[in-house]
Amino acid sequence: MRKKWTAGFTFCLAALLGIYEFSWAQNSASAVEQFAQLRDRANAARKSGDKRARLQAVLEIEKLLNDAPDAVELAAKAYAEVGDTEHALAALGQFADLGQADDALLGGESKNFVAIEKTPQYQEILKRFAGNKSAISRSEPSFALHDSGILAEDIDDDPQSKTFLITSVLEKKIIRVTREGKAQDFAASPSHWPMLAIKVDAARKRVWATEVAMDGFAVVPKSEWGRSAVLCFDLSTGKLVHRFETTEPTAMGDMALTPQGDPIVSDGTGGGIYEIRGDRLERIDGGDFISPQTVAMHPDGKHLFVPDYARGIGVLDLAGKGVVWLSASKHALNGIDGLYFVRGFLIATQNGSSPERVIRFQLDSTLTAIVSEEVIERATPTLGDPTHGVVVGDAFYYIANSGWNAIDDHGDLKAGAKLTPAKIMRLRLRNAGN
Repeated sequence: MRKKWTAGFTFCLAALLGIYEFSWAQNSASAVEQFAQLRDRANAARKSGDKRARLQAVLEIEKLLNDAPDAVELAAKAYAEVGDTEHALAALGQFADLGQADDALLGGESKNFVAIEKTPQYQEILKRFAGNKSAISRSEPSFALHDSGILAEDIDDDPQSKTFLITSVLEKKIIRVTREGKAQDFAASPSHWPMLAIKVDAARKRVWATEVAMDGFAVVPKSEWGRSAVLCFDLSTGKLVHRFETTEPTAMGDMALTPQGDPIVSDGTGGGIYEIRGDRLERIDGGDFISPQTVAMHPDGKHLFVPDYARGIGVLDLAGKGVVWLSASKHALNGIDGLYFVRGFLIATQNGSSPERVIRFQLDSTLTAIVSEEVIERATPTLGDPTHGVVVGDAFYYIANSGWNAIDDHGDLKAGAKLTPAKIMRLRLRNAGN
């Protein structure tokens, strides 16, 4: 589930490896609260015309967000505003180093860098932006969903029937799809809310999913905005078995299962990580996340890889609640929606990076550092907005062209836009250096 920040800031961020941050323990304010305070400071400085104060607030945001690419570019703009061209160019270069691009700058639509846009350094950065947008595809189409209106979000595999289960945001249901793309309804949202996360526990014949009354969505009654629930269905019949909901506002849009079959769900708006323990949802993080997405279980069973849409990838210690952020000095970890651990690699769907992409990061032998990356798909006619994926045997299947880019913040179709069938793409892992 993606998270978009308003009020002039959109952040899809990367993190710093090897730096141990325990912000909840050291600061009474959560990361969500700290970010909101800094954002307010930056906006207030902009309104008052205090460029130096705005730069200071932006640099503090950059630090909180672990030098995320979008925060780095925001710093470049703030440096340019105060006339510090050296640091502005350095920050733009860093943004390009991370494989990012800015379409507004490439199209000459932005006026943030008027004072330096004629310099050779700036023109060279634009060339690098263009190179970062070149098409890459190492996957192949598996099948397409025939119903273009479902807005596919998450996917998981049912190994017993050799079918996929896919959630629908707009049609508020789960569909079962064959390997050839033939679909039928599996279950509907009991609350008539958009359905987002899904995980199959074939051993226990369960299907776990989430329904989310997304704030601002027109297909949800306003009185229900801000609520979400974790659902458990019978795998064979699609019958609802359990429903769990917290009392506080949440948007539980992403999920993983522990080896014991217990769901771990992420609240993309409140910053929390929850686990179902007994008959209730219990928060298990310490407040370090702003917008956590699909977590990946660490093979030691004691940690979680947590992709934060804003801060990058954090490794959460389940016992002590401390977080270690993976390094983004050479790798953009921003805007990750789905994250999957596969034999020493992390595969990520990045619908918040620029450009959007599906990518694989190789970890070192200790699983504490990223040593290399391989783009799976980027800037192709196929990709659109990728959302989530699933590993099946020696292949990684993921949802491409989900349709999110065709709708607005209210879930309505944008003017002139058209929903087209989502595609399920397949990466053959053995053919991708694995």
